[in-house]
Amino acid sequence: MAADCENISPYSNEPGEDKTRQVRRMFDSIAPAYDLMNSLMSFWLHKRWLRKAVKAVAAARPGNVLDVATGTADVAIALARSIESAEITGIDLSEGMIEIGRKKVEAAGLDPRIRLMQADCLALPFDADSFDAVTVAYGVRNFQDLLAGYKEMHRVMRPGATLTVIELSTPQSAIVRPFYNFYSGCIIPLVGRMVSRDISAYRYLPRSIAAVPQGTAMTDLMAEAGFVDTSFRPLTFGTVTIYRARKA
Repeated sequence: MAADCENISPYSNEPGEDKTRQVRRMFDSIAPAYDLMNSLMSFWLHKRWLRKAVKAVAAARPGNVLDVATGTADVAIALARSIESAEITGIDLSEGMIEIGRKKVEAAGLDPRIRLMQADCLALPFDADSFDAVTVAYGVRNFQDLLAGYKEMHRVMRPGATLTVIELSTPQSAIVRPFYNFYSGCIIPLVGRMVSRDISAYRYLPRSIAAVPQGTAMTDLMAEAGFVDTSFRPLTFGTVTIYRARKA
């Protein structure tokens, strides 16, 4: 059964492109403003969320990590800094995002250990059982086929490898939710239009968050893809969730 987020595309009023192509075009468009928008939208809390996720990944000391939907390489860089000698491979649909990521990796002096490349999460260009860990930050709601994406990540993971997903989510609190709805539905599109000039991208953002599987619905999907020991941890009033799973 398809996840609702699979039916939501950035440019839904422009037929003729599947979601994968639209997502690639969207991120190419907003790449120059992406890092600034991440900081503004999360009030810089995304750095705290990233530290928590990376700490969990680093605890197992993986030697070879795949970062899916790597974007501008923030996760890849954080992983390389936290896990001494680990090799990090980052893949993303958008060459515009990767180009910015490459510059950040080089500036950090981490290019010997971080490799960034353009690739589709539904057809990863790696052999089975290749990675000790896989990470995805704010990317799974953009997958054209979420279950297929999880199955493909499961395929390239070694037995015992861990999957860590950071994804934006909708607060369940009756007190917090009205404020969140106003912020995500009104403020984010307005700021997105001013900063990135692509209002469609930041209208798509709250719609995709509302539609992505959350909590047990997400971990059930991971289990369907073959993962075990699935768990989730909401953070910051439930506006973001860290999901964890393992390949048996």
